[in-house]
Amino acid sequence: MKSKSILITGCSSGIGLCAAKTLQTRGYQVYASVRSIDDVAKLEAEGLNALVLDLQNSNSIEKGLELVLNQTGGKLDYLFNNGAYGQPGAVEDLPTDILRQQFEANFFGWHHLTRLVIKVMREQGHGRIIQNSSVLGFVCMPYRGAYNASKYAIEGLTDTLRLELSDSPIFISLIEPGPIASKFRENAAKMFKQNIDWESSLHFDKYSEQLKRLEKKGDANSFTLAPDAVVKCLIHALESKRPKIRYRVTFPTKLFAILKPLLPTNILDILLNKS
Repeated sequence: MKSKSILITGCSSGIGLCAAKTLQTRGYQVYASVRSIDDVAKLEAEGLNALVLDLQNSNSIEKGLELVLNQTGGKLDYLFNNGAYGQPGAVEDLPTDILRQQFEANFFGWHHLTRLVIKVMREQGHGRIIQNSSVLGFVCMPYRGAYNASKYAIEGLTDTLRLELSDSPIFISLIEPGPIASKFRENAAKMFKQNIDWESSLHFDKYSEQLKRLEKKGDANSFTLAPDAVVKCLIHALESKRPKIRYRVTFPTKLFAILKPLLPTNILDILLNKS
């Protein structure tokens, strides 16, 4: 039996890398995409079939998918949209161009790739798309406005897409992780220092606290799980006869999913400000 093909974005580390390795071990034909050619070499050294696909570049997205389809005979069974980054900073300190960059990587790039893949899946008569969202796709936390907004947008677009695909052979799922061990905080700290004029901001004191959290070694908090917690949900979404619409991963995600519809907004805001 021919192995199932899957394209995974954001495989340089964390969830994407774990997913690529795990699914290859399970017999999938994995195409692990990354932004830089240097990361391609690293993944190939680990035995993965890697390619460049920059979600902030439409031409790169199209060429990356074309490369995959050339190797699969024009077929693609699964897409795991995972590549993303976090841009910290108070909304009032967030340059609009930097917000646009966040959306190019976390939202518009996903949309462009997904539209292309849906066309392939419709023609072949089957397919599944899994979107790696976040707990911050349905609750907000301060100083994460750009990331919050991009993940809320992914949730809204995915819910709409699911309705529109309801009479098609394509199923779409959302995964909503909370804190997961990865380079996410390290990369976020870099983007924060690069793009936010934080030292002259009215939020300086809060920013100092944020930087300590972002630059802290080890897990962010006691609720942090390893990437394989997400990959377990991904496998269910890929292989189950009845995949879930949403997979909530980590205690904070499950807790806030319960609390959001129950608590008055002002009480929920207090909890989120303390989180």
